[in-house]
Amino acid sequence: MHRRIRLYILAFIFFLTGFAVDGNAQFKEEAFQQTYNEKGDSTAVADTADKLFSFKEWGRGIAHKQKIEVGTMFMGSLFAPGTAQIYNKDYWKLPIVYGGIGSLAGTGGYFLHRYNKSGNLSDKQTGTWLLAGAGLMYWGSLMDGVICYESEVDPLPGKATLYSALLPGLGQIYNGELFKLPIYWGGLLISTHLLVKYNTNYKRFKRIHNQATSTDPEVSADVPISGETAKWYRDVYRRYRDYSIVATVLVYALQVIDANVFAYMHDFEVTDDITMNIEPALISPYNEYAMHTAPINPMNNAVGMKVGIRF
Repeated sequence: MHRRIRLYILAFIFFLTGFAVDGNAQFKEEAFQQTYNEKGDSTAVADTADKLFSFKEWGRGIAHKQKIEVGTMFMGSLFAPGTAQIYNKDYWKLPIVYGGIGSLAGTGGYFLHRYNKSGNLSDKQTGTWLLAGAGLMYWGSLMDGVICYESEVDPLPGKATLYSALLPGLGQIYNGELFKLPIYWGGLLISTHLLVKYNTNYKRFKRIHNQATSTDPEVSADVPISGETAKWYRDVYRRYRDYSIVATVLVYALQVIDANVFAYMHDFEVTDDITMNIEPALISPYNEYAMHTAPINPMNNAVGMKVGIRF
């Protein structure tokens, strides 16, 4: 009985594919580069992904000659801090951005230079905190640029994405989905806690292993466990630490994607009218039947199934 059913299935598949002279016809590269304009119409673009960043577009936006996307403004301000404030016409913020970043970074570098000469730990700590302040000022300039970006669309997917990238969970707040915050914040808190815990234990047993395998009898004498045992624990905690890093990155990436997707779907409504139609169809490499752009050639077509869902 089961053998007969398998034969029926194989025969059905053979029937669907048997008419396809060119099996990869429906996957022609041209299908992803076509445009649906009338001949001579240049008002629309092809159905391809736009370039990620354009210096020309960014420069024209900074010069206030055209409006640019929030992502273009953000990426430009990554390597040129303050340009987001220029695009948003918040010129009064430029002294704060440049003065804050420059003074904190310069003073921090001065104290670290003093530490290299004197070895004073207080100089190292002061220099480190000042450099951290410069990084915080740089982050604040990026966040300020995104917040002050004006758009007619609310929520704007680009802003939601950048909010979550700069501060996890902020994109969900911007989208009005506060119920997701415990999920993502909890995930990041747990994964970060485990990362710190496993990394601390990894360093501990790495030090113990180095002491246990030392050629100096005085160093290896006070080790409570053998070198093999310490090596086993070291490798286990290192593996768990790596898992924690992967988990942290995944949760962070997921909340960024979530903010982007649900900003796009903010006005998406699902009605009670949900239907699905399944019917036979002819698959053409150049959408001949749908677009009527080329003479129909039966030898290039394949028989398949068309599934339509309406909701």
